Amino acid sequence: MNFKVILENYMLWTALAAWFLAQALKIPFDYFQNRRWDWALFFAAGGMPSSHSALVTSTALAAGLYHGFDSPIFALAVAVAMVVVYDATGVRRQAGMQAKKINVMVEELLKGHPISQQQLREVIGHTPLEAIGGMLLGLVVAQGLWFIWR
Repeated sequence: MNFKVILENYMLWTALAAWFLAQALKIPFDYFQNRRWDWALFFAAGGMPSSHSALVTSTALAAGLYHGFDSPIFALAVAVAMVVVYDATGVRRQAGMQAKKINVMVEELLKGHPISQQQLREVIGHTPLEAIGGMLLGLVVAQGLWFIWR
């Protein structure tokens, strides 16, 4: 396999750039909300903007720009993006809400008892605003890189 082909893959670099920027932007967004720097957020799920939404949206737009908006690749990319964004704001968000309630229940049940106090991760999904933020970032990254790439 020719490594040069990977280096010249516009769609791959667009997806990676959107994901990287979304993960990096979580740190200052969280700082403005909580007034503390949390560098671990770069590797965390959840938060603003949604890196899942940014990645799949940028890939879908990149597919349309590169292969044409009438191509099966664009249609598939849009379908995958719809599933991922729905999952990020639906199923994963509900799982996070359930984790929060379970943690409260366990805390109440275990007060004073030496049973495992490991809590479930509560921030695993996205609010609709976080998903929209990720989608907008994905569109900007794909369009910006398209102008550079061409």
